[in-house]
Amino acid sequence: MIGLDTNVVIRYLVQDDKKQSTAATRFIEKSLSTDAPGYINHICLCEIVWVLQRCYGVAKPQVREIIEGLLTTKQFNVENVEVTWKALRAFDANSADFCDALIAQVNIHRGCEYTVTFDKKAASLPGFDLLG
Repeated sequence: MIGLDTNVVIRYLVQDDKKQSTAATRFIEKSLSTDAPGYINHICLCEIVWVLQRCYGVAKPQVREIIEGLLTTKQFNVENVEVTWKALRAFDANSADFCDALIAQVNIHRGCEYTVTFDKKAASLPGFDLLG
C-alpha cells in the first residue's frame, strides 16, 4: 500500500496543473492497483473536501459523488471505510461540514457517547452535543 497526500489526489481529480496533474494521473493509473492501492487517511480526506469546496467551488452534491468515488474505487483504500461511509451519509443529510461528520463518526466508533462542540452546525449531526 502507498500513502497518498492531498495534493496528489487533488491534481488527479481537478486536472488543473499540466505537469503535476499528468504526474498524478500517471502514478495513480499505472502504479496503483487492487493489490497495491493508494491509502487515503481521514486527514487527507478532510483536506480533499476542504480544497474542493473552498478553492474550486465544488458544490456539496458533487463533493459527495467524488468522495463516494474514492470510497468505491478499488485502487484506493480509504481509512476505516465503514466509518467514512457513515460520515458521508451524515454529511449528505445535514448542513454541517464533512470534517465534523467524520469527527462524530470516528468518535462514536471509538466508543464516545457523544462529542461536545460550540459549533451549532456540527451540533445538528448525530453524535454531537452543543456545549453552553
